[in-house]
Parts: sequence; structure tokens; C-alpha cells
Amino acid sequence: MQGVVTGFAIIGVVIVAGYVAARLRIGGPGAREALNRVGFFIASPALLFTVVADADLGRLLAAPLLVQLTAALTAAAVFVVVNRLWWRLRVPEATIGALGSGYVNAGNIGLPVAIYVLGDATAVVPVIGLQLLIVSPLVLLLLDSATSRKVSLGFVVSQPVRNPIILGALAGAAVSLTGVTVPDIVLAPLEILGGAAVPMILLAFGMSLHGSRPLRGEEGRAPVVVATVLKALVMPAVAFAVARFGFGLDDAAVATAVTLAALPTAQNIYNYAARFRRGEVLARDTVLMTTLASPVVMIVAAALLT
Repeated sequence: MQGVVTGFAIIGVVIVAGYVAARLRIGGPGAREALNRVGFFIASPALLFTVVADADLGRLLAAPLLVQLTAALTAAAVFVVVNRLWWRLRVPEATIGALGSGYVNAGNIGLPVAIYVLGDATAVVPVIGLQLLIVSPLVLLLLDSATSRKVSLGFVVSQPVRNPIILGALAGAAVSLTGVTVPDIVLAPLEILGGAAVPMILLAFGMSLHGSRPLRGEEGRAPVVVATVLKALVMPAVAFAVARFGFGLDDAAVATAVTLAALPTAQNIYNYAARFRRGEVLARDTVLMTTLASPVVMIVAAALLT
């Protein structure tokens, strides 16, 4: 329990530093975007390469991944059913709401949590792969068909392999599977670059919180509240039940499953909503509300599980 609190304290201090920097306009108006882009295109791929290259991929792709998939699908399905019974949002907005209920921030928040709270950066790698290689292309196709925008199949299918984070993870997986030894002259610079990923990600995230005003969307408050509850509470609860009773995982694995499931909604959801100009406020507010709720849920879960 103490380790979890310490891990979140470390993460929280850096996020607050980012928020203060944005409030004081340190770095100028483009600081957040610059940090995000450097972290996304350079530091995070380097971090994932070094982590995955040294990982046991067989251990990562077994029961823990199925637990996260089951929990995510359950939360998303409940949102769809609730929407069908009460609000009847159109397909694009309902899709965004379902994603907000089950698509976790495995990169920006998942990596720091895996490192400082779980003590295992590889824990979040399968979730990143599942979401970016399978879920994202399917969602883009669904949103494309629902909004009749001209987004080609080739563009959608190529998105995962055009993502530098996925490319870094795939390169690391190739090293892990083949057993190739990476020369120090290549590995050492990547380790230095990867070490910068988490601080930049957290600083940029803290900057993004400045000026946010949730629950003022045209879709209403109810979808945001329901998506937040599903993401922050229902998904971790399902992950616990599936991990404990479905797969009979040990205490440490159950705690990891619940922690990953309790991660907040990914900012990717807002990017998708903005691309198609549908459900943007719903996406933004769900990301913000789950981000505020997530640390509390994780700390309470850690206390209960220990």
C-alpha cells in the first residue's frame, strides 16, 4: 500500500508541476504540444523498445491481456445498452461514449503507473498493442462509416504501423523473440531517450489540465457521468472478478489487472472525436473526469487488495 501511495505521489508531483508551468506560462503557449510530440515520436518509442526487448512476451500475452479485453468490452457494452434504453445518442456519439468507458490511457498515464506503482513497465505493453493494433482501426472504420467522411481503408489499416509507439514496441518484440544482442552503442542512447519519456508525458498532461471546465457539453451530463462510472468503477470491478475467479490469478496479478483497468480514459478518444467532429465535448469531459477519479480508485483498490 505504501508503495502505491508513493508511486502516485511521484506521478502527482510531476503533473502538478506541469499544471503550474502552464498557469505561469512557462515555456510559452506551445510548450505542451512540444513536450507531447517529443515524448510521442522519440522518447516513448525508445522506452518501449528497451522495455519490450528485455521482456518475456509469452507471459505478457496470456491471461492478463484477456482480463483487460473482457473488462473493456463489458464496460463499453453497458454504455451502449444504457444509451439504447435512455438517451439514444447517434452512432458516432455512442461510439465515443463506449470508447470512453473502456479505452484506457495506457501510454501517457499507463507507462508512469506501470513503472512507479506496479514496478513493471512491461505490464502495460499488451494493452497498448491491443488498443492501437486492433481497437483503434475498428473504431476509425466505424466512425468513418457512420459519418460518411472520406477516410480510406488503407489509411485506417496503416494507422497502427504509422504509430511510433507501436513501431518501438514491435522492434523490441523482434529483439526479444530472436534473442539478438543489441550493441551498447545503440542501446545506451535509447535508454537515455526512454528515461525522458515519463517526465515529459506527465508534465504535458499536467499542462493539459489547466483551463479545463468539465460537464458543459451539448450531449448533457448523464453520458459523461455514466461513462466515468463505467471506466473508473465498473471496469476495475470486472477485471477483479475475471482475474480472481475466471483465471484464478495470484494476488499480485489481480492487483495489476485492477490497476490497469482503473487507468483513465485515453486522450486518443478526444483525438478521434475531433477528427470526425462528433462527440468532442463528451470525449473531453470523460477523459478529464476519469483522470481525476483514477488515482483515488487505484489507491482504494490497493488498500482493499492488500
